[in-house]
Amino acid sequence: MSGSGYVGRFAPSPTGRLHIGSLLAAVASWCDARHHDGKWYVRMEDLDPPREVPGAADDILKTLAAFGLHWDGPVVWQSQRDGMYRSALKSLLGSGHAFGCVCTRRMLAETSVYPGTCRLGLPEGKSARSHRFRMEDRLWSWNDQVQGQQHAQASQSGDFVVRRADGYWAYQLAVVVDDIDQGVNSIIRGADLLESTPGQMALREVLAPQEAVSRWGHLPLLVNERGQKLSKQTQAKPIQPSRASELLILVLDLLGQPVHRSGIDARTPVEEILNWASGHWDIRAISPKDRQWHGDGHSTRSPKGESE
Repeated sequence: MSGSGYVGRFAPSPTGRLHIGSLLAAVASWCDARHHDGKWYVRMEDLDPPREVPGAADDILKTLAAFGLHWDGPVVWQSQRDGMYRSALKSLLGSGHAFGCVCTRRMLAETSVYPGTCRLGLPEGKSARSHRFRMEDRLWSWNDQVQGQQHAQASQSGDFVVRRADGYWAYQLAVVVDDIDQGVNSIIRGADLLESTPGQMALREVLAPQEAVSRWGHLPLLVNERGQKLSKQTQAKPIQPSRASELLILVLDLLGQPVHRSGIDARTPVEEILNWASGHWDIRAISPKDRQWHGDGHSTRSPKGESE
């Protein structure tokens, strides 16, 4: 895929400042888009106010800019797109692809997959607490640019929530509606979202059957000593713009790009580093295995990754 047909994106949640794991995802998606002469959008997934940190969204945007990761067009804010999500849910309900659900987390505590309790209708006298997408029972397959050929049976994920009981829109619905609206057809992101792919493929097939994602790539995760993904919840340290060149080189190395053979070092301006990276980008060089991050610029392949 090349030219104006490629549209990618980076979609952080404003629950804290960017850390090295989120920088890895941003750099990979940016390089993949620029290597294919495509567009790269930034979308702020600010749909969960209880988890958001004041000022985090602006800090994320300033950090991306400081690292030379400039985006195309205006930033999209999910909190401003309620009408689009309502319209999508109305369409899904009208076509029978979504249904109301009365189940609570406590009711479903004994099962990892929704058992279809409300698929055939709500109990008499009960009102829907949430809404779920009716997942068709079939095999979903795609060629992942990093993880290789993937197959997933719909029964592994079950009917998932598209509007939560607390009234907030679920990630699955919002991300698909936004990707369709922005024309996103190339998604490079962390491997923690690999399992959500079949559901997003199914939603997209219903809402925009002629606009499938043509390029998926799920990146290895950076994990701590406990095997936990680096995140704000696991106290991952925020990245410092003053170390932008050094950290860009580090991330490119983690992504398997031969940056150390290029003559580039920590004194090289970020624009020069990214120019080299986008020109020499090879997504096939990325190892699918997670890496354990020691917080000092050092990483090793994680024990979990070795065993998979």
